[in-house]
Amino acid sequence: MTRTTPPRPLDVEALFPELAAYRGTTTRLHPRAGAPDLSQSSVGGPMLWPANEPWPVCREAHGRGRGRSIEDIRRERQIWAAARARQPYEGLTDDERQLIETLGRKHRVPDLNDTNPLPMLGVAQFYRRDLPDLPAGPDGCDLLQMFWCPFDAHGPTRYGMLLRLRWRNSAEVGEVLAEPPQPPVVGYEGYVPEPCVLHPEQVVTYPFAGLLPEELCARIDAWEEALEEAAEEEDEDGVAELPGYQYDLSIPPGWRVGGFASWHLTDPSPMDCRACTTPMHLLLTVDTSEWDGGSKSWAPLEEQGLPPRQAAEPTGVVVGNHGEVNVFACPADPGHPHRWSIQ
Repeated sequence: MTRTTPPRPLDVEALFPELAAYRGTTTRLHPRAGAPDLSQSSVGGPMLWPANEPWPVCREAHGRGRGRSIEDIRRERQIWAAARARQPYEGLTDDERQLIETLGRKHRVPDLNDTNPLPMLGVAQFYRRDLPDLPAGPDGCDLLQMFWCPFDAHGPTRYGMLLRLRWRNSAEVGEVLAEPPQPPVVGYEGYVPEPCVLHPEQVVTYPFAGLLPEELCARIDAWEEALEEAAEEEDEDGVAELPGYQYDLSIPPGWRVGGFASWHLTDPSPMDCRACTTPMHLLLTVDTSEWDGGSKSWAPLEEQGLPPRQAAEPTGVVVGNHGEVNVFACPADPGHPHRWSIQ
């Protein structure tokens, strides 16, 4: 089933013709629950990983011996999904509540110290043939694979993610690793992805307003303020949801490849390559939600009217405080180390 983004509520280039010079594209991935195989781009699906190549591990020193099992996390999600699907929805039964309480308990893993190599979670893999906005990898590589540590315990604050990306040539993979190693426990359940197939769709996008020329950004701000003032003068019953540049007309929410990064949580930060100082481009965005209350206009036409939790949070991934992580790559050399920012 395809997923189709509705037309934008307004023609933003008709309002601000200068934006035509900044128009770009991004590929919305539209991950939805499914059973992907090795040959497909996917979130939470099997990874095309060579049997003779070591699986990515986290070697940073941090607690890793206490958490929840992947099986318990997924079982709890299944219980909640089944409960929400019941009509009318009346919440959990007593038996379901007791089971979820049991599943939510953390376990200790004996003899696992803070520096034991910890298998990373395979988050997603992306084939270039499927995604028009995915740039070429180094040396003609056509498959990008993404992993992260299952604990939020990295960086100077000790509350950050550890993310790793691996480019490879899919045609050169011989025997595939049949059973990738898994961490015995997970420290943060939002890092466990559910198996999802992708429904890629390329759409038009525009830069974050704060990165546009100052005069143009000021005009956009003034336009939005005028809309808000006009709405305040209307009777309450006559006030409709107003389209805004940030949430309705420029950058779509959800998992996507290419385009422009949103900086709605922090001020825009320079993302220069640490290997060669070249300004980096947005490679991909991992988002907690496909859309939310502030960006409902992006909900696909095929899913209009569905309960938000049923369609808007299919992957089970939660980034930060229900936000997103933007991953950047060096356009001069895609083999240079990636950078990321949580929004």
